Amino acid sequence: MRAWRVTVADEDEDLATTALWEAGTAGVEVRSGPAGRVDLLAYFTDEAPPLTLARLPPDATVEPAEVPDVDWVERFRAGFRAFRVGRFVVAPPWDAPLKPSPDVLVVDPGRAFGTGTHETTRLCLGALEQLAARRPLGRTLDLGSGTALLAIAALRLGAGPVFASDIDPEATRSSSHHAFVNGVRLGIVRADGGRGLRTGSFDLVLANLMALLLVDRSAEIRSLLVPGGALVLSGLLVDDLLFVREAFAACGTPRELLDGEWGALVYEGVP
Repeated sequence: MRAWRVTVADEDEDLATTALWEAGTAGVEVRSGPAGRVDLLAYFTDEAPPLTLARLPPDATVEPAEVPDVDWVERFRAGFRAFRVGRFVVAPPWDAPLKPSPDVLVVDPGRAFGTGTHETTRLCLGALEQLAARRPLGRTLDLGSGTALLAIAALRLGAGPVFASDIDPEATRSSSHHAFVNGVRLGIVRADGGRGLRTGSFDLVLANLMALLLVDRSAEIRSLLVPGGALVLSGLLVDDLLFVREAFAACGTPRELLDGEWGALVYEGVP
């Protein structure tokens, strides 16, 4: 494991964090930096320094850092408590309400991306609620599912059948685990994006992915929908919205949902 300290202006924190995840970081710790700047301690499993990171702000500095002897997963779990996102309560097993409820989404933090704490996941949960109030969700795919939190929420909102797909075997194991602890049945698929999935199969596709991946796979993602289907795209910085909208222009005009520096696009009635 190697660590690298990336120092950027305060206003560039989200942009730099996204660039680090795109470069394959295993995790990012945010620390206070000099006045007006923030230090991002990024961990990588290989030896190569992230000196060629795409999309880092021009004034970013990158230098090696010491790797602290800390179990970050256990530290994160220790501070993770139940919180509300719209109608849902997202809770770890040790802080879940004693009385079972369809509004509770149990999540085991540290297993995969998608614990509900990130703005992009919250935006998707909000989009799901809005869509469920407007139309039946129908046959649903959570593409790049991580923990499958969004797939489980879709089931709780009346979707079905629901499938969780991810290329990462750890994510598919996490999806299975979360289906079990939430007492739901999911179709769990290990696949590279939409490849290997039948075209024209889904009434709703949820894709909480990086902007560049969404743009690169736009035709593939669009092909998964039935005519008139719905599509939720997230994982987007506000500056990415126009870029992604252009790639999905054939889907029509989306609604934009915003949460701080992050945004989501919601399409209905996709041709």
